[in-house]
Amino acid sequence: MVREIRAGELSDWLTDDQRPQPLLLDVREPWEVEIAHIAGSRTIPMHLVPLRMNELPDDTPIVTICHHGVRSFQVALYLKNAGFDDVQSLAGGVEAWASAIDPAMAHY
Repeated sequence: MVREIRAGELSDWLTDDQRPQPLLLDVREPWEVEIAHIAGSRTIPMHLVPLRMNELPDDTPIVTICHHGVRSFQVALYLKNAGFDDVQSLAGGVEAWASAIDPAMAHY
């Protein structure tokens, strides 16, 4: 089962220097990332994840991110099934992040 993490929880995690930091995996298309993204995110479009998942660390927590949380949930499930243990999906995606954490972030 894939756990979803809320924007506020992720924000708290990212500011907690006592906790191992996650890899923020943005699975949207490059044009979407240009509009809005969470700083420090790594982009691998959803359709390329199966081809490039060997680039992902297996000893680091991963939080998948998309626009509204649907694609990221699917990718998180895929990664879990592929053997990645610590994978979560950002509930509501960058839209939730923009609404709750970064009001200056563009909405699209």
